[in-house]
Amino acid sequence: MLKIKNVNTYYGQVHALKNVSLHMSAGEIVTLIGANGAGKTTLLNSLSGIVPPRGGEILFQDVPITNLAPHKIVKMGISQVPEGRQIFKPLSVEDNLELGAYLYHRAKAEKERTKKTADMIYELFPILKERRKQLAGTLSGGELQMLSIGRALMARPRLLLLDEPSMGLAPIVAQEIFQVIENLSRESETTILLVEQNARAALKMAHRGYVLETGRLILEGMAADLLENKEVQRAYLGKDKKEIWER
Repeated sequence: MLKIKNVNTYYGQVHALKNVSLHMSAGEIVTLIGANGAGKTTLLNSLSGIVPPRGGEILFQDVPITNLAPHKIVKMGISQVPEGRQIFKPLSVEDNLELGAYLYHRAKAEKERTKKTADMIYELFPILKERRKQLAGTLSGGELQMLSIGRALMARPRLLLLDEPSMGLAPIVAQEIFQVIENLSRESETTILLVEQNARAALKMAHRGYVLETGRLILEGMAADLLENKEVQRAYLGKDKKEIWER
């Protein structure tokens, strides 16, 4: 489904991604782990067209998308759930979801399908249905994350990019979010590229993983193998810390 070939991305003169290559098959959950500043969010933003690469190639379902505008990338089937949620807090839950479907709002034939997508999201997150008329700014952190995921799903993506979905959430709420991610992969066959601060939790739910260090991919493999890798354990898994994510 996704092929990234020797991508190089810059912020001004700062070389943020250096010859990054990875691939994803349909239906996979693939996680990207690494320290803060390693380039994980930059990679997602390059995929979304927010920070276009200066070199290399990105193919989505064998179609080049390297230099496409973000809205065209969304239309092709890639949605991003950004770090920090970035919800429109003065608007209602319902309005935020409608904005996620902005590509379809002019097509009368899409109206019923959009309603069905919203109903699916309310089934996925019942609390959002209860609060659909409530201002988004009054939601809890976990509810905001649910809304952010729901808004991205309104565009009916085939590939969902998730950037730090558990950030700032209590462990029990984070586990609920992780369960939803697994359900999306299993039940709707949504392909997921996950950036997550809790590497252990991410690797437990993923099929495969990549390790990014200072803009370079230094390791890749099956998630179960990376969990057992001594260097990954030392650098990212914190084996000496209390395990609060055991599931």
